[in-house]
Amino acid sequence: MLKFHINYKDQNSSARVGTIETNHGTVETPAFMPVGTQATVKSLTPDEVKDLGFSMIVVNAYHIYLRPGHHLVKNYGGLHGFMGWDKSIATDSGGFQVLSLSKKRKILDNGIFFQSHIDGSEHLFTPEKSIEIQEYLGSDIMMCLDECPPYQSSYEYIRNSVAVTTRWANQCKACKNNKEAALFGIIQGGIYKDLREKSAQDLVEMDFDGYSVGGLGIGETTEDLVTITDQTLKHVPVDKPRYLMGLGTPVDILELVSSGVDLFDCVIPTRNARNGTLFTSKGKIVIKNAQYKDDPNPIDDSCECYTCKNFSRAYLRHLFMSGELLAYRLFTINNLHYYSKLMKEIRNHIKLGSYNKFKKHFIESGGEFLN
Repeated sequence: MLKFHINYKDQNSSARVGTIETNHGTVETPAFMPVGTQATVKSLTPDEVKDLGFSMIVVNAYHIYLRPGHHLVKNYGGLHGFMGWDKSIATDSGGFQVLSLSKKRKILDNGIFFQSHIDGSEHLFTPEKSIEIQEYLGSDIMMCLDECPPYQSSYEYIRNSVAVTTRWANQCKACKNNKEAALFGIIQGGIYKDLREKSAQDLVEMDFDGYSVGGLGIGETTEDLVTITDQTLKHVPVDKPRYLMGLGTPVDILELVSSGVDLFDCVIPTRNARNGTLFTSKGKIVIKNAQYKDDPNPIDDSCECYTCKNFSRAYLRHLFMSGELLAYRLFTINNLHYYSKLMKEIRNHIKLGSYNKFKKHFIESGGEFLN
């Protein structure tokens, strides 16, 4: 069963450093979870992900349900045995993917009807089905099934959506059988303060192991994102972990840590890597640009990752322009190393009482870490 402890608190914000304990180890928070959508962090081995400093990843129940199937994964000892990852795993219920990927979806009283984005086959996700899938996958932290409404939906639509999400959360908790796994409720409400408050209060009454903030990062400004998160977390117990789903630019993370968020996940570092965009202490580099064709320097001369210590920009650009698979691996190592260092620096500066100074310097410098 999940245990959460807060060990340090920032004096000038709601930022805090804590630990989440699961049956598969301890995760120091604030933490970033690399996305392993298909039971893999794309291009890296599990040991490489661990060596980069990550203790938890997030895997998507929607994708694993469709292929290869949760029954098959269960036969291999759940996700941990299937993918060879012995650290903690969180799973998303699939509500967002049904919105973003399915060829057709319809919200019913008892769940979400949708067509697979793979082959057009028809499926029904109910709260009971979502929990069954996640328990078969053996995740350490499961999410309640929620309806993720489209951005800029009307107030009336969002109000009804919140009611559905709350009802499904209650059903998810009632049908959960695995006492070792944690279950998080997902707070919805769009951009509406009163609906976010209503959603949070209703879920808190159910007493979940933690609380996720969903339905953000799909069109809001950074200012709105921070405001909505601040307003939402006012209604969430301080002694429970808070997870902001699918958010992850470095600046977003810094701002939302100040709001008291403990967990993040996002495809940005790995997807950017595959597109040839690299994170450095001096801002992002787009490696395909001609200026790097004959550049002998590393991506970032202040970075200690394997990629920066061993290869020139010229070589890395050559790999990318040639479509070589090694490029994706080396770029992913760089970007995840950057995110791992970011989270370590965040935790260290909260402990030292210098978090606001660090955040200000990082944002103003375009991504530079304090010495």
